Amino acid sequence: MTEIAKLGEFGLICHLTEHLQPRQPGTVKGVGDDAAVLDYKEKAVLVTTDLLLEGIHFDLTYVPLKHLGYKSAIVNFSDIYAMNGQPKQITVSLGVSKRFSVEDLDAFYEGLELACEIYGVDIVGGDTSSSLTGLCISVTCIGEAEKDQIVYRNTAKNTDLICVSGDLGAAYMGLQLLEREKTVFSGEKNFAPDFAGKEYLLERQLKPEARKDVVRMLAENQILPTSMIDISDGLSSDILHICQQSKVGCRIYEERLPIDYQTAMMTEQFNMNVATVALNGGEDYELLFTVPLSEHDKIVALDGIKIIGYIDEAATGCRLIARDGTEIPLTAQGWNSILSEET
Repeated sequence: MTEIAKLGEFGLICHLTEHLQPRQPGTVKGVGDDAAVLDYKEKAVLVTTDLLLEGIHFDLTYVPLKHLGYKSAIVNFSDIYAMNGQPKQITVSLGVSKRFSVEDLDAFYEGLELACEIYGVDIVGGDTSSSLTGLCISVTCIGEAEKDQIVYRNTAKNTDLICVSGDLGAAYMGLQLLEREKTVFSGEKNFAPDFAGKEYLLERQLKPEARKDVVRMLAENQILPTSMIDISDGLSSDILHICQQSKVGCRIYEERLPIDYQTAMMTEQFNMNVATVALNGGEDYELLFTVPLSEHDKIVALDGIKIIGYIDEAATGCRLIARDGTEIPLTAQGWNSILSEET
């Protein structure tokens, strides 16, 4: 293993980035100068940043560094797609402690570069520093969008349909599975985790994907959502973000929540309510969006998109309609990194 100190800050940056080649025509100058130079012509520029901290957002006991690099990029790409934009460049800043080697960071960058290759994104800069509290990751993503095609959270309208891509709760159950196996591992020698038949859950947690395909499909069918958000904190929290910012209410139907078979089976094993997991799990990185009622026929024809409710007047509040018809107030019970850190 090569100690990071042997390379120094600039030597490490050179080692990790010297082979990078730009993919985007808007990347005029990437890594190697005081700042990157980007050219976006007439399009609007979108910028998002995510901070990932060891012990808060990830546990290296069961998260491979290559997967962590991939996920660190994906969570940022997802934010750009949630604005109906396209990610183009990222900058990556790392805080690393002495327990990490150059080879560890090579593995992290391998995952990071794989995500950028698949999604057509350039790494154009960043920073490295020492850390006394484990691994710290900050990724900033720059994207672009046509000015009249950007979709916000605060523009949902009464009677809009509420739609979601993919399925919900799998990432959370993948996390529960990993945490369970970690607990067993801590007290056993020669431990072999039991992941058979649960690969989908693990992939959703360790190697999520951003829904570039959904954004493309909506554009191809000439559907412009009235509002959109990616499901990172949980469906309940994220639909409330839309409702609060749009000053509307909503109705979500429990029976319409899309849930994968492996997710349903794992909730039974953990004695959890599957609807609660789907509503509050988080890290699905699916797209939650609203469209005008007039787009109903187009939406139902799209593969992998499900209508789960509708937007209502603000006075009616935000409610879940249970299978028996009971209305239950929706509350934000998804992921909250600040509260999780304090409790």
